[in-house]
Order: sequence, then C-alpha cells, then structure tokens
Amino acid sequence: MTDVEFDWQRESRTGIAEAVLCSGKSHVQLQQIIDSAQSRSASLLLTRLSASAAEAIAASGHVNLQYFPTSATALLDNGLPEVVDTRCLIVTAGTSDMPVAEEAQVTLRYYGLKAAIIADCGVAGLWRITDKLEKLRQAPVIIAVAGMEGALFPVLGGLVPGLVIAVPASTGYGVSEQGKAALSTALATCAPGVVSVNIDNGYGAACALLKVLRHKTFGGP
Repeated sequence: MTDVEFDWQRESRTGIAEAVLCSGKSHVQLQQIIDSAQSRSASLLLTRLSASAAEAIAASGHVNLQYFPTSATALLDNGLPEVVDTRCLIVTAGTSDMPVAEEAQVTLRYYGLKAAIIADCGVAGLWRITDKLEKLRQAPVIIAVAGMEGALFPVLGGLVPGLVIAVPASTGYGVSEQGKAALSTALATCAPGVVSVNIDNGYGAACALLKVLRHKTFGGP
C-alpha cells in the first residue's frame, strides 16, 4: 500500500501536468513518486524541494534530477521538450523576488518554453522600467513579481499592451509583510489587463501563461 496516488492523466485533461509539491512530503513519499515516474520514463516538475531532499534523491541514483536552489525547484528529466522562445518576460521588482521568478521560469522550461527574467525593476527607480520599455512592449505576456506595495503591477499595466500576470511576493515587512499589501494592489489596480495569482505562486503564474499561449486564438506553440 502507498499513500501516494499521482494524477498521470492530468495533462491530457487540462494541458497542465501534475507538479510535485514537495513541502510536507517525506523522503519516502517523494521517492515513491519519483520511482513511479522513472518506471514510466516520465519527466517531473518538483516545487518547494529542500536542498537536503534533493541531495537524498540524487544520492539514491537519480542522476537526471536538475536542482535549482534559488527557487527550490527541480526537474526530473526523462526527455524534456526542446526549448522554444516565447518572447514572454518575467519581471521582478527587486532581487529578493528572484525565488518566485525562477519558479515560474523553471515551470515554463518543463513545458519547453523560454521566458527571460528581467530583475530589479522596482518603481523606486522608474528609469529601470523606462529603459527597458521597448522590450517590455514586445512581450505578449509578462509575469510580474513584486512584494512591498506591489506598485510594479499597475505601472506595467499602464505601459504595455500585453497581459500582465501579477504575482504578489512575500518579500516585505510591516504592513507589506507576507505579501498581502502587494496582493491588494494586484486586485485593486485600475490598470486594465492585469490579473493576479496567489502570493509567491510563480508556478501558478507560469501555468496561466502556458494556457494563454497554447490557446489557438493566440497562435501559440
């Protein structure tokens, strides 16, 4: 008997495969999932994977595990698709938001999509955005990651024609602590074309971007 029942059919139903949320799972449970994936020659996306758990998985013989320590994500590579550039961007307000941004980037890589990260574009120095405006305006979708008051979301929404997916980050302190002020800004913005996912949910933002690009109306891959 096992307490793990993985949804291997989810991608065929929804276009998004089940990812492995590793926090709260024991090493034994993670090993069961990975062993099952290996027996199927299936790739996996793992999120919130601690460095110690990643080391244990690699030590058990899974040399095809690629770990990304900044975002605590990993890819079990059993034949990942070739990478296609999407022209989409991931923009962070600060360097402290990079863990969430990288989670989104690694998620897209799992599906064979490339999205470049433009880091440290917080509105305290608006020139950091205006200097990159030409490139930002060419992106069909931008994932914007910001903590504190989340001002990056409405600023981008008022400057670019593409969809802005806001990811409130838990970086911040005082009234901005745990990302709730940034979430309020994302939800309350009057800038059109801004949608929001949950706090620190880089994975969810990447999945939303993936569904937009895959819709035939948009001519995506």
